[in-house]
Amino acid sequence: MHDAKPASRPVAQDRPGEGRLAHAPADHPPVARAKTGILLANLGTPDNYDYWSMRRYLNEFLSDKRVIDYPAWKWQPLLQLIILSKRPFTSGANYKSIWNHDKGESPLMTITKEQTAAIAARMQARFGDQVMVDFCMRYGNPSTPDRVGEMVAAGCERILFFPLYPQYASATTATANDQFFRALMAQNRQPAARTVPAYFDHPLYVEALAQSVSRAWEAAEEKPEMLVASYHGMPKRYLMEGDPYHCQCAKTTRLLRERLGWEEGRIQTAFQSVFGTEEWLRPYTVDHVADLARQGVKRLAVVAPAFSADCIETLEEINEEIRESFEAAGGERFTYVPCLNAEEAHVTALCAVIEENLAGWLR
Repeated sequence: MHDAKPASRPVAQDRPGEGRLAHAPADHPPVARAKTGILLANLGTPDNYDYWSMRRYLNEFLSDKRVIDYPAWKWQPLLQLIILSKRPFTSGANYKSIWNHDKGESPLMTITKEQTAAIAARMQARFGDQVMVDFCMRYGNPSTPDRVGEMVAAGCERILFFPLYPQYASATTATANDQFFRALMAQNRQPAARTVPAYFDHPLYVEALAQSVSRAWEAAEEKPEMLVASYHGMPKRYLMEGDPYHCQCAKTTRLLRERLGWEEGRIQTAFQSVFGTEEWLRPYTVDHVADLARQGVKRLAVVAPAFSADCIETLEEINEEIRESFEAAGGERFTYVPCLNAEEAHVTALCAVIEENLAGWLR
């Protein structure tokens, strides 16, 4: 009897194509059956909400040059000596308020696991053992290099890398792709690789968004007067330097409005999560909802089309901070429309995007 090997390691088998290669010498290392990997990627999450877990996570996130592009000599002393001394406490408290205590993880982790399981079930029903579906995080765990290494060890000769951001931004999509390419650099046997582009205007994604808004309207005792589509913000400078994010957000809002059949002005675009002192994309959601309340809007709904899964920016920032801003300015009824998460229509959209980008790789 041989000792059992870890599930992520290829094990020699007698069948051709799985285990030892035909005509290979007896001492040839085992080779796994060839597969195509589908690797989903999201932003990331701290392992816990205590000070040191938060500090590790925030340090990795805020040290990314795609996120904060200031010179290191200027930014790192400020980050290490001031920001990371204080922010882990406030961010940790925010995470604690939304934490999935039953599973000991953040909602983003829970939802990403659910999305991965749903997509894996559909892909395997369609392609069988030709595919391997998994997920990784740009910051925190499971890391992109670890997941890429596991896929290569399991026999993935091709990997489709899918950043779960409908709209492209250098601080989200591009940095996820950067990390994927760095992970490939560490592999002796590199798989063929593809990255999935932004899917902000994919008809099935827009349809899933529209269904989620329609459900919220149907469930409301008093229908909201207006919908704000709140996207994650970025410095205005990035737009001026050529980042297409702002334009893709605007198009998502327009396509959603057209799919719902609503008149212009009933859906408005705004941007949240402003950080630092420079000007970011406007209007800022937290201020915009207060302005709407002061203009007489009493019933407001907010949806977050840039987030594929509910997370700290939606569950705490939108549903707590932005809600409070609206109500403090005179608003009476605030409705948060949840992210698409693992809803069936969302999984259908993501699978369609995956299959389109697998063209030519699988039968």
